Amino acid sequence: METKTGQKVSVKVIYPELSYKLVGILYEVHKELGMYAREKQYGDFIEKRFKESKLPYEREISISNTGNILDFLVEDKIVLELKSVREISKECYRQLQNYLQQSGIKLGILVNFRTPHLRPTRIIRVDNPSLNSHINSQYSHD
Repeated sequence: METKTGQKVSVKVIYPELSYKLVGILYEVHKELGMYAREKQYGDFIEKRFKESKLPYEREISISNTGNILDFLVEDKIVLELKSVREISKECYRQLQNYLQQSGIKLGILVNFRTPHLRPTRIIRVDNPSLNSHINSQYSHD
């Protein structure tokens, strides 16, 4: 499979063109704001970029009555979870996996802006219940 830009992508990659566009925006934001802004500042700047590129999104939406709030839901396909922390912990991965489980969304992107080199991470929802319990037990111990 090829994207519109001619890049070859595995057929198994979920939403390759949308992911590529999102990651490009994340790199722009990181380049503009650097690594020491607050999470809200990154979110505001990302929202501005989404509006400029006419990318459909929702910001800070609640997942039913769980009390959990997604930073962004892009095109009703990808959960974008922003962090501005010294180091991403297992809890951050677990949190996003829980968001994916609760929302039914297949793909999430976890990004930590407080690093010199941005490394957005794609997280795919685990559908197997036995794997879910394995993930929860694996990430519950630091």
